[in-house]
Amino acid sequence: MGIRIAAEVSYPVNDEVERVLGLAEAVGEPVTVTFLWEGGGPPQRAVLVPAATLALWEHWAPTACPAEYRAAAEEPELAHPEEFGAFTLFRRRVGGRTAVARDGVVVAELLDPDEAHWLEEKARHVRQGFMDPKQKAAFEEFLARQADRDGQ
Repeated sequence: MGIRIAAEVSYPVNDEVERVLGLAEAVGEPVTVTFLWEGGGPPQRAVLVPAATLALWEHWAPTACPAEYRAAAEEPELAHPEEFGAFTLFRRRVGGRTAVARDGVVVAELLDPDEAHWLEEKARHVRQGFMDPKQKAAFEEFLARQADRDGQ
């Protein structure tokens, strides 16, 4: 994925998370983020995918990402949404994704890197094999004319 950022998250929460979220929204493409938690916990990797990009991937991907492509997620604890400046993070209990909202609108989601890669690849392959109806009709007409020429 295009951009990689290491964000150090400390308590009290600094503005690093807000800056990373703002950058991802401004760039408009997936950003791989590594969270380094204060206290020495293991680093946590995620891909911050803008909402429009994720919608496009999910439109073209023929099915939902199989569980084997997602990291084995523990049952997340129920917690209040976390606020980072203008952004609010809503962690989903099912699927392991975290929705990122600004002013009440979801602008991005944090996905497991393997799931993000799977979705992007599936969407690319399906989209490349798709012809819209007008393009398909024009191509069929072109093929029909070619068959007539071969017969002459």
